Amino acid sequence: MSDTAMHGRVALVTGAASGIGAAVVARLRADGATVATLDQVASDGGQASAIADLRSAEAVTAAIGQLRAAVGPFDALVHCAGICPAGGTLAHDDAVWLDVYSVNVLGALRVIRLVVPDMRGRDGSIVLVSSINARFATPGLAAYAASKAALEELARTAALEFAADGIRVNTIAPASVDTPMLQASFARAADPAGARHANVQRHPLGRLGTPADAAELALFLASPRSSWITGAVFPLDGGAGVTRR
Repeated sequence: MSDTAMHGRVALVTGAASGIGAAVVARLRADGATVATLDQVASDGGQASAIADLRSAEAVTAAIGQLRAAVGPFDALVHCAGICPAGGTLAHDDAVWLDVYSVNVLGALRVIRLVVPDMRGRDGSIVLVSSINARFATPGLAAYAASKAALEELARTAALEFAADGIRVNTIAPASVDTPMLQASFARAADPAGARHANVQRHPLGRLGTPADAAELALFLASPRSSWITGAVFPLDGGAGVTRR
């Protein structure tokens, strides 16, 4: 790709402190974007940064207001933030499920509410990071998988509702991307090295994804290059969705 498609455009990246979010920040900046970052811990790499817990509408509102004052109205959002507690269907009480939904679904909605007014009439683009687990039964990650399925339906509905304003909404659904979140899941296993090897084998291309893989797709969807794409869910899974194994 050229390095000019995002020149003059302002992007907000959530979950920007590490993993996919940090890679997205770097890739958008390399393509010419002005980038603001949001996370619950300090993040760098953007021209402006703020800290907020997505569970708090007040904190998110204040943080995005701070970022807008620093960089201007937003043309694009790449929402990478999320949590992934381990546990099967009966493992957790209501509080855990509500917490996962507050971060993974309502957290996205809290950010979207604040950036959509900026994007009207500006060819805005919203990119939400979901998971392959939104469409496959996922024993041991029940709340996470359910929340990601809800996120994808939110994206499809928003895509239709915002289309008249020229705002596109798309979703990336990664399989196993080698991030701190995935590494933590391996560390919980009795045999971490064996767990990693078994996970790699689930992907026909024979490797885990990288944050850079996700960032490249996020850049395309955030930029005007994808101007006739909305309401789509893009697998980013090394072939895992072709034959789940």
